[in-house]
Amino acid sequence: MTSNGYRVTGAAVLVGVALLAPSRVETARKFSEWSMPVNLGPVVNSGFADFAPQISTSGLSLYFTSTRPDSFGGEDLWVSQRASSSDPWGPPVNLGSTINTGSNERSPALSGNGHLLFFATDRPGGVGALDIWISWRADTHDDFAWEPSVNLGTGINTPATDAGPSFFENDGQTNRSRRRRGAEIPQLYMASNRPGGLGNLDIYVGAVPGGWFGPPVLVAELSSPQIDLTPSIRRDGLEIVIASGRAGTVGGQDLWVSTRKSVHDVWSVPVNLGPVVNSVFTENFPSLSFDGETLFFNSNRPGGFGESDLYVSSRTERDDDDNDDGR
Repeated sequence: MTSNGYRVTGAAVLVGVALLAPSRVETARKFSEWSMPVNLGPVVNSGFADFAPQISTSGLSLYFTSTRPDSFGGEDLWVSQRASSSDPWGPPVNLGSTINTGSNERSPALSGNGHLLFFATDRPGGVGALDIWISWRADTHDDFAWEPSVNLGTGINTPATDAGPSFFENDGQTNRSRRRRGAEIPQLYMASNRPGGLGNLDIYVGAVPGGWFGPPVLVAELSSPQIDLTPSIRRDGLEIVIASGRAGTVGGQDLWVSTRKSVHDVWSVPVNLGPVVNSVFTENFPSLSFDGETLFFNSNRPGGFGESDLYVSSRTERDDDDNDDGR
């Protein structure tokens, strides 16, 4: 099928083709505590707002949103690259007019195999205030090969705000009865202020591309009467990090973590990541790396270079049996 064929047939084909990859089986993993966050520095950050980071599976491309000059709209998607995980990040480059418009594009999210890019935008042609759109690329090594994007439609989006996507492929299980219930269908975690939630913005999850098992449903255990947004789910589906202003937050918004024993269980009560990661200022838009050992986010804490800067924290995997909650 040609690239033009993908544009014509829309989101369902984009998702279906992009998921043609070998399945994997995950087991619960245990990690050390998160380290003190480090500012990504003036090469990546600017004097403007830099936020909503998303690290590629390879760890060599960092997508994010920025309001810096030379953008097409108020907020554009940019990418910084590096040659290896030990090399410094290079100067960010705008993803170009195929992805960015004169409107706002924000909160990028990549599929594990790198073929899909989800993001939120308020461009014309959407359903609501912010909608989630999707783009596809054939060459996962080319950060500028994205096809024109497609709105995920009313199966996912509403007249309200739908944003902060996090794609969970969950392709490591094959039980047919569970598959019929949608447990192994690719899922999109997101934030929305649609009617029926607990607060301003809440956490929802839906089947991609939408409509297969009904509209996205509220994840009540991850939501609160306050703002809850930008979920980032670990690749095994057993840990999720969100930004929230719920009771117990020490800043404008903090990063919180929840876990579960299996992808069929409910999430645990979210726990604040604590003063090592969070500050009395605002931490937002968390992004877990593919290996679960790196956490990117943005903050307006002092010591940055602009309105909001990108930071990174790390942890290491443990081989002990002291923790049974999947963290």
